[in-house]
Amino acid sequence: MLSRLTRPQALAVCALPVVALLATAAFAPLPFSVAQPGMTANVLGRNQGTPVITVSGAETRRTSGQLRMTTIEATGPDAHVALGDVVDSWFRTDRAVLPRDSVYPSGDTVKEIEQHNEAQMRQSQDAATQAALKYLGLGAGKVKVTLRLADVGGPSAGLLFSLGIIDKLNGDGRGGDLTGGRVIAGTGTIDAAGQVGAVGGVALKTQAARRDGATVFLVPKAECADAKAELPKGLRLVPVTTLKGAVDSLVALESGKGPVPSC
Repeated sequence: MLSRLTRPQALAVCALPVVALLATAAFAPLPFSVAQPGMTANVLGRNQGTPVITVSGAETRRTSGQLRMTTIEATGPDAHVALGDVVDSWFRTDRAVLPRDSVYPSGDTVKEIEQHNEAQMRQSQDAATQAALKYLGLGAGKVKVTLRLADVGGPSAGLLFSLGIIDKLNGDGRGGDLTGGRVIAGTGTIDAAGQVGAVGGVALKTQAARRDGATVFLVPKAECADAKAELPKGLRLVPVTTLKGAVDSLVALESGKGPVPSC
């Protein structure tokens, strides 16, 4: 059949399947999520009118400065992400294209994902409390810590929760604030032993932190390269691997004495 067509006609006929394929790809849903910088919350203050950290069984101290946990916002697990969305986001520094399975567990419903994230947040809060009290040498039987942070799931606020508890109970250990009056932001999981773990999305979280006034960002050491990739001007990265290391770095930053690690 093609032998009876002119060359332009033959090319046009051959191009039709390609055009159809591209048109389908342009509008078909793709297995990606598009993420952007999300909200931040000062764990030393209030969130939606409720104190983030409440302590009973021990005297707490007034604090200045802020410790801001950071988040990213991603399109939902059932959102329609098309080729145009992916291409547009790929070339923007305030967006990231991520495999959907890396953001949401594959095969789960929206409700199951929400329940999973809530469970991770509760586990993170328990571990953060244990790590902070262990660092301070306080027993959980005498001191009760309640953590409340609405509309946030997952484990990535663990490090900031621990630091907030320490600041409210002990500050820098010498009567001053752990923050030194600064706006400190950061991210990182934490376990009961005080080990800090990676979380993902740090390049977007640094943008959220700087947008909300932070000048210092605590980042899991393993994610230094990612954090430096799109680092906003005026934001200093401080890598951490343990809760003790994070406290030591903040005290050194406040006092001007001792080394402060950098990425």
